[in-house]
Amino acid sequence: MEERRQSAGGERGLVLVVEDEAAIADLERLYLTRAGYGVHVERDGAAALARVRQLRPVAIVLDVGLPGLDGVEVCRRLREEGDWTPVIFVTARDDEVDRVLGLELGADDYLTKPFSPRELVARVRGILRRAAGPQAPPVLAVGRVRLDLGRRTAEADGRHVALTAMEFDLLAYLMSQPGRVFSREQLLAAVWGQADYGGGRTVDVHVAQLRAKLGEASPLRTSRGVGYSAADERPRAP
Repeated sequence: MEERRQSAGGERGLVLVVEDEAAIADLERLYLTRAGYGVHVERDGAAALARVRQLRPVAIVLDVGLPGLDGVEVCRRLREEGDWTPVIFVTARDDEVDRVLGLELGADDYLTKPFSPRELVARVRGILRRAAGPQAPPVLAVGRVRLDLGRRTAEADGRHVALTAMEFDLLAYLMSQPGRVFSREQLLAAVWGQADYGGGRTVDVHVAQLRAKLGEASPLRTSRGVGYSAADERPRAP
């Protein structure tokens, strides 16, 4: 994939803002620019798709309620094309169904209007920091799954598996301590950085997506009433 561009005036990289409300777009541009990012704004989904392919941004701030091609469909098309640029959904609807749908489509984070522009900047920094990955250890392996933390790549039974930044971080966290069971609250705090992030359903959605992508090689285990772990083998039936 083509290298992500830095963009003029943005030493931290270019962020594509897709927002049809001019006042909100201008505020997002102002705060992201102050934080050192280059910013390009588009008002509709079709134009946004074209700009992603042209500009190769480091992250996308994507309004869900766009005219015409909405944000959900934009994200869906990007993921179908194999483009896993980190996406932060922005929506005026505070609804768990919308949140879960966004996560299932491969969004990396989710903000509900009205939100603090400082929080938006913090979220962008967070997903890019996670995408950069920790420095050590370079590789985690549990059972038939391997994660290269430096390259941010995942393999299951030797095949490449495309993961979102959040999916990768969740799997890496569980695999970093094989066999240990973490509650949903612990995972929310450790991976998402806050204890109340859409409730436990957020974790459940990500685990379900990981299992679907990893297939039979998945090391993820459920401890009913407790939480999740990554283990080498499935427990034997009594």
